[in-house]
Amino acid sequence: MNYRVLLASPVKQQEGILSEFLDSLIRLDKSQVDLDFVFIDDHNDHILLSRFALEQPNVRILPGDTKHEYLCDESTHYWREELIWKVARYKDRFIKIALDEGYDYLFLVDSDLSLNPKTLTHLISLEKDIVSEVFWTKWKPELIPLPQVWMEDQYALYKSGREPLSEAEITKRTQEFLQMLSRPGTYKVGGLGACTLISQQALSRGVSFGEIYNLGLTGEDRHFCVRAVALGLELYADTHYPPYHIYRESELSKLQEYKENLAYAKPEKIINRNLPPEQSDLSLYDKFQAHSPQTVNPGKITLSMLVHNESGRHLERVLKQAAEYIDHAVILDDASKDNTVEICQEILQGIPLTIHSNKEPLFHNEILLRKQLWEMAMSTHSEWIIILDADEMFEDDGPKQIRELLNHSSDVAYISFRLFDLWTENHYRDNLLWQAHKWYRPFIVRNIPNFQAKWQETPQHCGRFPKNITDLRGGTSPLRIKHLGWVRPQDRLAKYYRYKQLDPNGTYGNLEQYLSILDPSPNLVLWEK
Repeated sequence: MNYRVLLASPVKQQEGILSEFLDSLIRLDKSQVDLDFVFIDDHNDHILLSRFALEQPNVRILPGDTKHEYLCDESTHYWREELIWKVARYKDRFIKIALDEGYDYLFLVDSDLSLNPKTLTHLISLEKDIVSEVFWTKWKPELIPLPQVWMEDQYALYKSGREPLSEAEITKRTQEFLQMLSRPGTYKVGGLGACTLISQQALSRGVSFGEIYNLGLTGEDRHFCVRAVALGLELYADTHYPPYHIYRESELSKLQEYKENLAYAKPEKIINRNLPPEQSDLSLYDKFQAHSPQTVNPGKITLSMLVHNESGRHLERVLKQAAEYIDHAVILDDASKDNTVEICQEILQGIPLTIHSNKEPLFHNEILLRKQLWEMAMSTHSEWIIILDADEMFEDDGPKQIRELLNHSSDVAYISFRLFDLWTENHYRDNLLWQAHKWYRPFIVRNIPNFQAKWQETPQHCGRFPKNITDLRGGTSPLRIKHLGWVRPQDRLAKYYRYKQLDPNGTYGNLEQYLSILDPSPNLVLWEK
């Protein structure tokens, strides 16, 4: 007997991405499955869905309701409350159809995925009431790839069980969770979405994506997951056949490699640091190593830093710590009018130092500065490049650990750390708008000969490294980085006005976060040493 499955997706999608999604649906293994499709056409400006319905049997297309503007770019996707709950209504409509028409399973799939042909039949074989196939995404270009499943709350990648945890324990549990998901298997999780198979039993229990009015979590998937667990159901994540997430249009170029890998993928050989499993066996780093002459100085570390009018702030403290573990320093001075350059020369005396001062400040177009600094750093031929801003430094044990960390990182091209926005010397800021410390970002990269850097070409918030650094194999470190730039009230005010001037509409950053800088009573958490 075949299982009756309804594959459903709300669709508001770019034509190139949707074409790949639909193509992957055609290629799904349908053995022992009677598969029907239902889509909600949410005001698309192309005819791909209609063409799919003409070419495939058992397809229905429903019209979307009120039109809302949905914004996404090469950085991220921007979800507003009205959009979230519109999508929730669409998904609940799919649930009703599946229940009314007696389907054995509802398969909810986001329209920016390219599915492995074995995904559906494998998920059914697991005999779970709710299970998602895991994929990995760089939610912002400068971040490492992370899964779309989690353990608790909004997006906690660790289990706390309400016990107070030290930062070291949080880091340890997060790394254990990510390592677990890098191995082929099926694992119980606390949250999931985007590629989810739901059984008839779960549907009949009353699962729903509707808002739970007294729950402050953002996103309809979180309300679905909380309600499901409250109804006595369990949530599972599977890692055998990860889809390819086309989160940005630029990622279409890498899809062909994913498709080619499907033919010979061997899940048992996956080696995952921070990469999606389909990218782990052969990274760009391996190719560079194989085909590039060795022109770097092994073990050497270059500090690379932008500075501008840093006198009386944090520069002296930052450089004194860096001097304990670096072999070379590259300083790009953005037309300082104080004695910033002299501070650098004094503190770094005895360490090879390259300083260049621009005649005119360029911070209004940050991408130019980042590219300039990158080229300066690469020219030092050190094996490792550390890029810190003039108000960033490692925690106290950093100098003792950095060199040992790099000595044991021969198989990675970059190392990521968490950055803590300190609001006082002993407290960091923590709320939905201030969560840098929950994400791992690259701060150290290997100097790879002939690496072709690709940048996020925006005048602000462009990232300190080329965006394609995270296409390589990376690692993470529990070492924390202090961001001191918010500690002094006068610096906060200066940053607030700078963002208002350079990005008044929040085009490149988050306007709500800019406004929150002046919050007189922010939520602060004690920095644990």
